[in-house]
Amino acid sequence: MRILFAEDDRDIAKAVQTLLERSGYSVDVVFNGRDALDYVETGEYDGVILDWMMPKLSGIDVLSQMRSQGLSTPALMLTARDAVEDRVAGLDTGADDYLPKPFAASELLARVRAMLRRKEEFKPDVIKFSDIELDKSAMSISCGGSSVRLNNKAFQLMKMLVEHKGAVLSISQIMERIWGWDSDSEVNVVWVNISFLRKKLSELGAHAKIKAVRGVGYTLENTL
Repeated sequence: MRILFAEDDRDIAKAVQTLLERSGYSVDVVFNGRDALDYVETGEYDGVILDWMMPKLSGIDVLSQMRSQGLSTPALMLTARDAVEDRVAGLDTGADDYLPKPFAASELLARVRAMLRRKEEFKPDVIKFSDIELDKSAMSISCGGSSVRLNNKAFQLMKMLVEHKGAVLSISQIMERIWGWDSDSEVNVVWVNISFLRKKLSELGAHAKIKAVRGVGYTLENTL
């Protein structure tokens, strides 16, 4: 799942980004409210975490403009403002949850999971295609009783292929979804991860195969 995190304290932003990515999420980070609004308006996010006090636009202003535009992306307010009236203002503006600073990493992850479960379309922890299963909580892929754990990016890519089974995903779509707009990574990271996933599927003896469509991108097919 892809999350936008808006936080002007760069140390906090880096720590939370690392925490979320280690938990299997793909994360874009911005450092002011104006960029947060631009990103959420043009990107496809499963959830947004907004700091309240940010330059250019406050988190509450970003949230207000999101909701006024009909954007229903789940939002968690993460802020040092913990007065009752602040929590009420955040929730009344359209926040799905509110977590005061300082916070425990375990609680943040639990609230992120709860926020994402509130999405209109519930997605189970285990998703299947052909003879493989992906476990989102364990970041693993299984087939015929054997299982292998994947790194964050490889798992996100495999999940994207499964969730869009039958569709051909372009390299630009994969780059934007998995590595984000501001990534310094080159497109060859897609090829490297595709090769890695093909190797793992082969080792598992899976009938699910990743097919390259020349000049277009990649798709997942069932060879049963």
